[in-house]
Amino acid sequence: QVQFVESGGGLVQPGGSLRLSCAASGRIFSNYVMGWYRQVPGKQRELVARITNGGTTIYADSVKGRFTISRDNAKNMVYLQMNSLKPEDTASYYCNTVPWYDPWGQGTQVTVSS
Repeated sequence: QVQFVESGGGLVQPGGSLRLSCAASGRIFSNYVMGWYRQVPGKQRELVARITNGGTTIYADSVKGRFTISRDNAKNMVYLQMNSLKPEDTASYYCNTVPWYDPWGQGTQVTVSS
């Protein structure tokens, strides 16, 4: 079982940037494809970016060109650099494996508003 602690969210104006961090603990981190998910109340959790243990990345169309996922296997960390943020990026952001497994971390709230 891998456990997650997300951080780095906050309030940012449209066009701004944030960098999210995820600390993972538990099983061998480097074995897993890792992803960043986001959720808004009343909607399903959405996978926005994933990265393989070799560094191959895939992004949802809604964030492609604006978000960058990265990982540091030595530190058991996953990051999400978010640029050119839009109000529709407002959500709680979570990291997890892909596919995901319970338990989820507490997430980190990102609010994009002027």
